Parts: sequence; structure tokens; C-alpha cells
Amino acid sequence: MDDVTAAFDLLSRGAEEILLVEDLLTKLKTGKPLRIKAGFDPTAPDLHLGHTVLLNKMRQFQELGHEVIFLIGDFTGMIGDPSGKNITRPPLTREDVEENAITYRKQIFKVLHPEKTKIMMNSQWMDQLSALDLIKLAATHTVARMLERDDFHKRYSSGQSIAIHEFLYPLMQGYDSVAMHADVELGGTDQKFNLLMGRELQKHVGQSPQVVITMPLLLGLDGVKKMSKSLNNYIGIDESPQEIFGKVMSISDETMWTYFELVSFRPMTEIHRWREEIDQGLNPRDIKFRLAEELVERFHDHTAAKQAHENFVQQFQQGVIPTDLAEAHLKVGEQGLVIANIIKSAGLTASTSEALRMIQQGAVKVDGERVNDKDLVFTKGQEFVLQVGKRRFAKVILN
Repeated sequence: MDDVTAAFDLLSRGAEEILLVEDLLTKLKTGKPLRIKAGFDPTAPDLHLGHTVLLNKMRQFQELGHEVIFLIGDFTGMIGDPSGKNITRPPLTREDVEENAITYRKQIFKVLHPEKTKIMMNSQWMDQLSALDLIKLAATHTVARMLERDDFHKRYSSGQSIAIHEFLYPLMQGYDSVAMHADVELGGTDQKFNLLMGRELQKHVGQSPQVVITMPLLLGLDGVKKMSKSLNNYIGIDESPQEIFGKVMSISDETMWTYFELVSFRPMTEIHRWREEIDQGLNPRDIKFRLAEELVERFHDHTAAKQAHENFVQQFQQGVIPTDLAEAHLKVGEQGLVIANIIKSAGLTASTSEALRMIQQGAVKVDGERVNDKDLVFTKGQEFVLQVGKRRFAKVILN
């Protein structure tokens, strides 16, 4: 296998689409370092495992000797990316963007090589655009072309409003590629229209069009919807070793393979062999342990990964309640507190309705005893260990 073929095999791992394959092969064959762009709008302060799908691909480019640019969309973040939205997204303030961008800078080097990574902010060139420049940019595309985009088309067809500034977002993202002279741009499948805009604008100004590589959106812990903090189905890369390990172990056996392909650095040959071993009778849990350890080690260290593994085995396979429980001091009136309200107030579920579902599923225990009565009431002065699911514990003190 020659170097170009080996490089292409690595870079195409997990990719949804490469547009165009021939262009990428041509660029790789030159032997020159390519400029790789991936943009991140700083819409939230913390990165989760879903973000690392792109970061991992950037790292692969780094290890092949290419120039990787982590682009923080501080300017475009104030417009608000409409991708995948059925309503206009509220724009961020400059202060929001700058605060979140600082956090991004701290977190990305858990995946990327610091000495090989260039961080840029698109306000560097966007702030320099005049009103005339913006009008000229807008003149490169028609409204009809914009309405070809799936989410815009759906909103227009259903009579939902589309603000004029939302049409500017893909143009701005495309202009980033022009300003950066990008050779390759990475993005999620929901960004395809915006990524291709970069190719078109580069052609318009006479640049060699960038290759577009789209990556799947990582499924969350539920195995159904994409990973998202708002859906509470995420693994934060700044979470504790125990949380990361436990959350990885909670994913389904089938979802595990998607995680291996998209967020693991294990060779695919090794992963295929593990699938064969499971088909021959190996417990999938043993393979999931390897994924959990790998991710904890990446975001923390080797010792933390081994300790998280040991803690998990003790706590969830031997029924040991952790000794370093968080305490929840709750105020109680004369009528006492119903169990679902206690669960929610202790921070073990996001809502009382979720707490009721967990009770119905038999996933709630008080001092090790399963709770089946959703109307169970506790009164002032009581203390107990509350467990929800396999990983959520709190020592509850009612005052």
C-alpha cells in the first residue's frame, strides 16, 4: 500500500461523504502540506464527545503532516447558525462568544497536538468587510439557491419565517474558506450546504476549491438522537473520570461500534477482530471497558482510567455505594416531600417527570431498597442514600 492510499484510508475512516474524492487524492499526491479548516461556533462553553469527531479527524491530518486550523467562529456565532433549525436561532453577544472561546482553547488540546494547531478567529477578516463587500458577497448567490438548502426549504414551504440575516450565515462560512485559502474543510453532515458554499466562493475568486469531508453526527447516550447538552445525552470531555467511564458503559452494545469508529484511535482491523470475538461469545462489556478506558485516558490520564475502571467494577458489579457521596440538603415543610420531588431537587434527574419514569422503571433505591411507590413521602430529619439508575447517587438530608 503506497503512502497516498494509506493516508486516504485513514482520512476516510468514519466519513459520511468526501466531495470530491478525486480532488482529495490529487491534493495528497502533491506531497505538500494541506491547510485543513474546521469551524466551531462558540455557542456553549463546554465541548462534548460529539465535538471530538471533527477534532479526531483534524488530529489524523496533523499526524500526516498537514496544517490544521481550529477556526472559532466568533463573528458568525453572533449571526447564529440556522443549520438544522426550524426557527431562527438567537444570536450570541460578543461577550458570550469571547467567554466560550476561552474555554474552547483550553479543551481542544485534549485531542489536538498544541504545537501543530493554529487557532484563528473569523472576526480577523470579517470585521474588515465593508457594507459594499457584504453586498458583493450576497450577490454571488440567489434566493432560489439558498432555498435549495433543506432546512430553509422546509421552513419556507411550511410558512415559517426566515430572517434575511440567516441567508448570510452560509455565505460568511464560505467566505472563511476564501480568506483562509483552505484546501480541506471538515464539518458535520448538517453543515454540507455551508461547506459546499466554500467551494463555490473559492471558484468564484479563482482559488482551487476545497475538498469537503462530512462526518456523521455522533449519537448520544440514548442511541437515538444526536449528542447534545440540551438533550442531556452527552459525555463532556471535562467531566470526571468516573462520569466519563460510567456514561460510556451505559451506551448500547450496537452504539458502541459507532463510537469506536468515530471517537476511538484504535485501528479498524483491531475493532473488526473484537466484533468477531463477540460473535464467538465474548461479553460485549469487556470490549466496552476498553473504549471507556481509552477515552478517560485521553481526557485525563492512564492512572485515572485504571482507577475509574476499578471503581466501576466495585460500584456497579459488586453493588458498592461510593463513599464520597455528594450531599443534598433539602428544605421540608410540614407535609414532607414526595420522592419524585426529592430526586429532582437532589439533582439526580432533570425533572420530576423523569424522576417518575425512573421510579416506574424500578431504577430508584433508598438505602439500597428499591422504591416502587411514586407517592412515597419523606419528612424533616430523615437522612438516606438515594440512588437513581446505576451511576447517580446522593446523600439526602431533609431539614
